[in-house]
Amino acid sequence: MNVTRVILGGLLAGLVLNVGEAALHGVVLADATAAAMTALGRAATGSNAGLASLIGITFLQGVLGVMLVALLISRGATRPVGAVLAGLALWMSSGVYSAVYIGAGLPNVMPADVVWWPVAWELVEYPLAIFIGALAYKPRA
Repeated sequence: MNVTRVILGGLLAGLVLNVGEAALHGVVLADATAAAMTALGRAATGSNAGLASLIGITFLQGVLGVMLVALLISRGATRPVGAVLAGLALWMSSGVYSAVYIGAGLPNVMPADVVWWPVAWELVEYPLAIFIGALAYKPRA
């Protein structure tokens, strides 16, 4: 496995994921989330440390996704198939898990659109971001 290319591709995938998440939460769901937080009596914005943590973990997800693609390619998968499979694995373990956790563990705290819109959004976002990041991956000769 070409670790340098995994990291570079992963950072590219993480950038795509972070831009997508910024668009989703900063534009598409901004008003609904702010209204939900106001209804809960909470501040509508998080802390800088919290935002930095989210950005950092999203870059790590990109690296993990490209690493999964590299492993799948080494086992005979094509780059597009590996990227879709890795993206779906991340989507299940991150997006779907979070929504189910919030819905089941904290029922009726957040509106359904704030919980489930990200699941639909990320179903496209994760495989696409991992595919873009995987374009930078080149196996060792």
